[in-house]
Amino acid sequence: MQKLFIKVTKISLVLVYLVIVAGALVRMTGSGMGCPDWPRCFGYYIPPTDISELQWSANHEFHKGQVIIKDEKLWVAKETFTTGTEYEGSKWEMYTKHDYAEFNPVHTWVEYINRLAGALAGMAVFGMAVLSVSAFRKTRSSIILLSWLCVFLMGFQAWLGATVVYSVLNPVKITIHMVMALVIAGLILYILDKAKNVSSNLPVLKKDRLFKTLLWISLALTLVQVVLGTQVRQFVDERVKMLGYENMDLVLDNPLVAFYFHRTFSFVVLGINLWLYLRNRKLHLGYAKTTWVMWLLAAEIASGIAMYYLDFPFGMQSVHLVMASVLFGVQFYMILENRREHLA
Repeated sequence: MQKLFIKVTKISLVLVYLVIVAGALVRMTGSGMGCPDWPRCFGYYIPPTDISELQWSANHEFHKGQVIIKDEKLWVAKETFTTGTEYEGSKWEMYTKHDYAEFNPVHTWVEYINRLAGALAGMAVFGMAVLSVSAFRKTRSSIILLSWLCVFLMGFQAWLGATVVYSVLNPVKITIHMVMALVIAGLILYILDKAKNVSSNLPVLKKDRLFKTLLWISLALTLVQVVLGTQVRQFVDERVKMLGYENMDLVLDNPLVAFYFHRTFSFVVLGINLWLYLRNRKLHLGYAKTTWVMWLLAAEIASGIAMYYLDFPFGMQSVHLVMASVLFGVQFYMILENRREHLA
């Protein structure tokens, strides 16, 4: 049962990262408001593909909760009914969460796929929590508690997603949403490490006090970079809306102060992690993932340079975000490796 738990936990971790990838695609395509309501999309469980499905029409059956766009506003059906020959306002109520009322089928389906990925990850995490009871009821109750905490956090993350939509993509709420995704990924990694520690023989790694301190510093700096990067990304999105995609070379003409911090911090992050890499090799500590970190940083810096000097090539922002998220996960897992009680 413990082996099955570990397998499902790994699947949960992959799916959480898949949600991060899907979220990056949403940001890349500007699809954040593709579904203006939550948890359904324009009041549908399977969203519309054509604007005609969101327009009032005579002799048409509308189900309770379905949405139409009329007079540049969203209107929600109060009950299930069939329309007559003329529009009856009493059958509808205005959607009041926000005043965004646009339909773009591509944006709608990109956002819908993001929500499906989130639902799939939620089911996997729930399965992990259920399995934890059977696998660790008599040995590690802490794993059970952490697994159910993860279920709670997934629900909280879904609620945060709803608040992002209701706020019409408020930058602060987007940042919190992103950080919470990393917290969930970190928690699953922690659960996975504790479960492995119980059920298998793990490689013996050496400890070094300075190495441990640098690990924590590197993780903190990566988290700061993610927060700063999210703010810069929001600024870029607003500039693109104002200038248009044909003027991408002008997007960073007058950037936020956060941009300069973000760029400067990248050298600090590189320096700390290079120090970790060299110290690991010098003392033969055995942390193979320091090499992963250097490759991820190389990809991260290369994508950042490409965005700045090549005017934001398509998809590069998503690569930049996903690499940062994976980097955070690898760094956090090295901290977990360093914390294992049985390590020499």
